[in-house]
Amino acid sequence: SLGALVCDLEPDTIPASHPNILEMLKLCPALAGAQQDALNALLLSGDTAYGDPSSWDLQTLQDLGPLVLALNQTTLSLVAEAAREDFRRSIAAAYISQGHSQREKSLILLRALAAASAASQPRLKRSTDRCQSEPITASNIDDIIFYLSPDMFDQLDLCLSNDVLIENLEAVLALPITSGASRVLKKKVDEFFQGSGIPEEQLRHLGTLSRLYTEQEISQWQVTSSDTLSALLSGSGGQWNDSQVQELLSRYLTLGGSLTGPLLQEIRGKHLCNLQEEQIQQIPAAAIGTAGQLNISSCSQSKKEQLYRKAREAFASLASTPGPYYCQIRPYLGGAPAEDLKDLANAGVAINMDLGTFLALNPEELQKLSVTDVKHLLGENLPELKEHEHEPSVVSWVQLQSQQELDCVLGIGLQGGRPEPTGTASPAATSTATVTTPVPTTPASVTSMTTVTTPAGPTTLASVSSMATVPTSPNPATSGNVTPVSTTVPTLPTTLASVTTLPTVPSTSASATTLPTVPITSASVTSMTTVPSPPHPSASVNVPTT
Repeated sequence: SLGALVCDLEPDTIPASHPNILEMLKLCPALAGAQQDALNALLLSGDTAYGDPSSWDLQTLQDLGPLVLALNQTTLSLVAEAAREDFRRSIAAAYISQGHSQREKSLILLRALAAASAASQPRLKRSTDRCQSEPITASNIDDIIFYLSPDMFDQLDLCLSNDVLIENLEAVLALPITSGASRVLKKKVDEFFQGSGIPEEQLRHLGTLSRLYTEQEISQWQVTSSDTLSALLSGSGGQWNDSQVQELLSRYLTLGGSLTGPLLQEIRGKHLCNLQEEQIQQIPAAAIGTAGQLNISSCSQSKKEQLYRKAREAFASLASTPGPYYCQIRPYLGGAPAEDLKDLANAGVAINMDLGTFLALNPEELQKLSVTDVKHLLGENLPELKEHEHEPSVVSWVQLQSQQELDCVLGIGLQGGRPEPTGTASPAATSTATVTTPVPTTPASVTSMTTVTTPAGPTTLASVSSMATVPTSPNPATSGNVTPVSTTVPTLPTTLASVTTLPTVPSTSASATTLPTVPITSASVTSMTTVPSPPHPSASVNVPTT
């Protein structure tokens, strides 16, 4: 079996294939242009289960199924006119219940059938001022489907009176009308209400025609009722463009209208975000409460904050039950401040915020959340945060957090947080005093230097200097040995002042001298103690301390 391979058959092989090839071709989503030509050649041969096209009836056309979309004008023109009309009516009857894609296919068929009818029934030169066939009335309103080809638009205008159109507008718009035919109908509606404008009651029934009006034309409409606005915004009429909706809503609000919950549902998030901030301010909080889930992701940050404040007011009665409150407020959390997000996180109930909502939070407010806040907000969805760690808002938030806290509290492998500060132990400070014992320079003189280490005093902003001077005997040293003097320097308390102490003590060759402790005051003090020196040689010792 060829199966799906049949859809890739070369066009030349289709006419030469077994007639059952047609049933297999029905499975193909679409046929290329050359394949369609080959299909028509096979059908025109009459050597198929469907017979010659001139013998086809409504049932035959329906049995062809999706292949009927590939029929060209030559093949369709051979089909009896009665069969074509029956087929068109069956398409029109099914059109109302069809989905968008199927409606597109129905319109293609209707245009092809209209073109085939025009080709198979050549007419004399048409008059530009009269209908060439039976006028369209309420009883045969469905005959409009025979005027869908561009060359029939003039006849549609001539055969359908403005009065009949207005009286049967809803029935006409329920038919599969092409865009070209719709423009003819719009022109006729405008002609009927020329000078007075379209009444509000009639605006509700414009359907697809309303989408053909410009912003300037919409600005003249009388849209004062919420029912009228709702009917115009209904999706059944097709897609509006943003500027049209903006003008329509502005007109409604200018005329004193109020946006209700059902209207907000019709407007939807995208068009809601196109409103001016002043217009959003006019929305009652109660309307937000009955509008359902609105998608405001395309709104500016300031508009998100406006809508969040209204939503918070609308759902205030649920604030004591965090679960239901979160479900209602969730679409608006993109405008929430950090304080409110922290309240949700610490409500004591797991709300399990989804990552879509989390990533839609205001990035500036997200940076204010702690690691614990984020853990409580996401709940069971926390592991998914790892999958979005490269999102800009997540990267910025992680960089503000302690890496140790990210590891210990979240434990999902997020990296890039602040490292912990590393401290180093400070060794005990010491100060040294150098004691120099100069002796007059003679052949027998000896200079001795002793270094004394003292504990450092507390550090202050002032420099403290302590000097102990040991005078020598007036007798010069001789060639005998001079014994160095071991000097102990007292510990001096440090003050904010520069202090100099100059105690003078005797020196001997055989004893150590302990310098007296001198009390220090907050002023600059010079203290000198004089002790008579013995007649034997002595040494002078200078002891600077740090």
